[in-house]
Amino acid sequence: MADTYDSTMFADTFEHEYTWQNGFLRNVRRFSSKKALIDPETDRFWTYGDLNREANKLANALSKIGVKKNDVVMGALRNSPEFAFLYTGPRKIGAIFLAANYNLASGEMALLINHNKPKVVVYSACIAGIIAEVEKICLWKPELFVMADNIEGVAVPKNHVSYEKFVENFDDEEPEINFRHHIYDEVLRLCTSGTTSLPKSVPINDINEVLSAHDVIMHYPMDKTDVTLNMTPWFHRGGCHSGGLCPVLYCGACAVVMRAFKPQVSLEWVEKYKITFMMGSPANLEMLAWAQERSFKNISGLKGLVTMGSPLSKTECIRFSKLLTPNIFNGYGTTETFWNSFLRPCDLPEGAGSVGQSCTDDDVRVVKIYDDKKAEPDEIVEKDNETQGEIIIRSPAKSTFSYFKDEKSTKEKFYKGWMYTGDTGVWKEGETVTVKGRKDDMIIVNGENIFPTQIEDALNQCSKVKDCIVTSIHDELRGQAVVAYVVPSDNSLTVQELRNFCSNCRMLSKYKRPRYYAIVESIPKTATGKKQHNKIREQACFDFENGLFSRS
Repeated sequence: MADTYDSTMFADTFEHEYTWQNGFLRNVRRFSSKKALIDPETDRFWTYGDLNREANKLANALSKIGVKKNDVVMGALRNSPEFAFLYTGPRKIGAIFLAANYNLASGEMALLINHNKPKVVVYSACIAGIIAEVEKICLWKPELFVMADNIEGVAVPKNHVSYEKFVENFDDEEPEINFRHHIYDEVLRLCTSGTTSLPKSVPINDINEVLSAHDVIMHYPMDKTDVTLNMTPWFHRGGCHSGGLCPVLYCGACAVVMRAFKPQVSLEWVEKYKITFMMGSPANLEMLAWAQERSFKNISGLKGLVTMGSPLSKTECIRFSKLLTPNIFNGYGTTETFWNSFLRPCDLPEGAGSVGQSCTDDDVRVVKIYDDKKAEPDEIVEKDNETQGEIIIRSPAKSTFSYFKDEKSTKEKFYKGWMYTGDTGVWKEGETVTVKGRKDDMIIVNGENIFPTQIEDALNQCSKVKDCIVTSIHDELRGQAVVAYVVPSDNSLTVQELRNFCSNCRMLSKYKRPRYYAIVESIPKTATGKKQHNKIREQACFDFENGLFSRS
């Protein structure tokens, strides 16, 4: 209760009505016949009215099999129409959409299922083989597996059901519910990379969705006339929130579905579908530039290219500005907090190399680093662009400051309303931040976060491996490439054996497998036996140039 007026009605209305779903439904009423989703690969589209009807059919089908408020519906899906249906449908009945990385290995996905306990798993047909393994080994048994996105014509496995069969004959009217939606309700759960095979699960509540959409709408800006193409997977925070389904469907714009990134096709679609914003990793932008050089396309209608994952160099900015569009945007953030600093076209190319200043509603600081404790949020380092510290983020609009059933990680990462990112950086007057490295040695390949320890744990399971250390080298197309130094326990060990082992490892997704191997006698360690990742990273560049590595 406010001291000066009766805030009862305001609080009740704000907390129960200021939801992402109500924003979407406004657009259903206002723009019923306007295109909301285009799927070029199947030559189909859905208007806002169509999309809402599909969401209602799914919600009613889920209700029929007992899915209710706070139950989890997992989607292991490529960017696809069915992903959009899962993004909009389950929240109508209060269920939570767990957007999983469909590239996970079977063991990783089984751990994710065991941890989150979904009632239903909806998956793209292209990973039917992986799902068959998952079903055998997961301890938690979902009530139903649904095959979707079946453009390959894969046979539906026994005891599974096709998405079309699952929703057919169900009513397309709004489902009946016995509760009121609330802005603190968890509606989406995303997965972030971790140092183990189990990804951390990040809860996103309804007000996070609304304010993440507002952030994009404000920073691009985006409106109902825009058409977006996110070239990265929608299961990422940047995929669904940076020009993905969250802001697009909230503001009445249109999203184009791309299942797998193809640079030449992307440029053709810009012209054909009048795409105004494209989102992708720096590697995506580089491949777009190469494709445009080879075969020029008319992309003059493009308002902007938005990238996250790593800062662009000044050379890259100038190159992309000349070949693609002068409007380059570079965001920095995390799965837990979305983006939190942002470089706009007016900041580039001069500001290239940094991650810029904090977004309108966020705070980004660089604080001291201690060996045995967190720095307090006000223990900032000098703003001299030289003194390194840890980058911390306060993003009250876009974060729940928590992980699902992971109290240890929650305490490690969140403190006094700030997220401690593990990134090291410097800053200067005006609070422009530049990232310098990672406290945890994370590797980023094509926008995917990879931790060396997980790959090392997997390689050490090979009977011929005595020890190993994993790091990365620069890769023009992928940003970074994973490399592994392996100490054999059997001198007959070959790179081909290592490659075969990783290819068959249930705990190692394809994108995490080393691209290069070096079989060595020893790896650098401290006096206490800890692997020296910083040292090996520097050594890897020299070794690569001198031909030590063999390609997998």
